[in-house]
Amino acid sequence: MSLQVCEIFKSLQGESTWAGRPCVFVRLTGCNLRCRWCDTTYAYEGGEALSPREVLERLDALDCGLEHNLIEFTGGEPLLQPQAVELMNNLARAGRTVLVETNGSCDISPLAPEVIAIVDMKGPSSGESGKMDTENLERLRERDEVKFVIAGREDWEHMLCLLPRIDTRRNAVNLSPLFGGVAPAELARWMLDADLDARLNLQQHKYIWNPDARGV
Repeated sequence: MSLQVCEIFKSLQGESTWAGRPCVFVRLTGCNLRCRWCDTTYAYEGGEALSPREVLERLDALDCGLEHNLIEFTGGEPLLQPQAVELMNNLARAGRTVLVETNGSCDISPLAPEVIAIVDMKGPSSGESGKMDTENLERLRERDEVKFVIAGREDWEHMLCLLPRIDTRRNAVNLSPLFGGVAPAELARWMLDADLDARLNLQQHKYIWNPDARGV
């Protein structure tokens, strides 16, 4: 069985509590959502079929053999490919630090406890909020995180409705201002006024490099 892979590259982790750390990204092809503000539409289709062994070879070629090196599976939607889930689980069980950024529509239960899920719960501005599997908020494991992209007050209010279902003492909540949309300072003010137990989550890679650049 092969994985449909869009790209594999080494960069800095741009989001979540892991932001700023060197990380190897495995971007998988295919997504079941069509968010209005998606910034990886190139991963909807195409890519190449790689066996798990070929993926591992490419990871090793990027000097990702040490346990402290991060590996993130993203997309697209990585949980759509069972063979990818198996590879993630095997890597994590072998002691590698594995992050999986998932779009919030897929059950995270197939992930091994050692895998760290970053669940991106879509708000109304995405056009896909109705497809979220909100039961994932109860499925979160100890190190899992949640991300909300905030493009305006409607997304903010939507997030506030879901926030009580998350144990913020255990699971980090990352609030991301839509790049080029809500100003970070504006979202920061909303957070401070509401006294939220959450993190302002800027997409660091878009401030370091060209926002449209791939493979960084």
